[in-house]
Amino acid sequence: MVQIGKINTLRIKTKQAYGVHLDGGAAGDILLLTKEVPDACQPGDTVEVFVYRDREEHLRATTQKPYATVGQFALLQVITNSPSGAYLDWGMGIDLFVPKSEQQDTMREGKSYVVFVFLSEKNNSIIASSKLDKFLGLQPLNYKEGNAVDLIIFDKTDLGYKAVVNSAHAGMLYENEVFQKLLPGQQLKGYIKKIREDLKIDLSLQQPGYQGVDAVSQNILETIKEHGGSIPITDKSLPEEIYSRFGVSKKVFKKAIGSLYKKRLITIDSSGITRTSR
Repeated sequence: MVQIGKINTLRIKTKQAYGVHLDGGAAGDILLLTKEVPDACQPGDTVEVFVYRDREEHLRATTQKPYATVGQFALLQVITNSPSGAYLDWGMGIDLFVPKSEQQDTMREGKSYVVFVFLSEKNNSIIASSKLDKFLGLQPLNYKEGNAVDLIIFDKTDLGYKAVVNSAHAGMLYENEVFQKLLPGQQLKGYIKKIREDLKIDLSLQQPGYQGVDAVSQNILETIKEHGGSIPITDKSLPEEIYSRFGVSKKVFKKAIGSLYKKRLITIDSSGITRTSR
């Protein structure tokens, strides 16, 4: 079955001067123009294509790959505006349409927005929306605290950064726990910090609890070794300095050096941390 708005592997039925007809099953033949047909392809061969509807609502195929397919989130730039909506560059010969009714805030030409790509109910055409909340939280929460997840940053609030979690839910990275600059559309790894009673998700860029301390501890020991056996950083150092050196929050850093101290692998004084001779 052909999936509109996604990558499909389709069989070539016939070859003509203007292109090839691909077997779309119940959807009928789908045209792939000659300029996009891979060299030496013949009837019976298969080809990987993206399937979409053209302006006349006919199904078409292309070997071009969009920046995002149906069901995905992506940061895309507005190419132009019209009274009915905005058109985004998504790496294709045609632009991706965002109706006015699907814009969280009025989109401006030249700016980029995180959007969700989906099929319109009206005619199965591919459109996008910046009203992300309506596409998130539709699936049950199957996370446990400490689970690693994929994040896409999509908004900045007074509390911190809102992120898409595993392309399915929304979560929050609190600003006082983030020690790096985050931008809309940025993709990064994170962890489930807490599932609140209201089912909202608190996130962290470091693995919560002591589960992530071993890797951090090893990094600290290696850094100390690289600097001749001691470093001028302690649990009193600024959070920004700690993050710049080790890429973790001050809280995680303190847990890690506490663990190393208990194992007598380091000593700590006002001047810094020193690795023991053990």
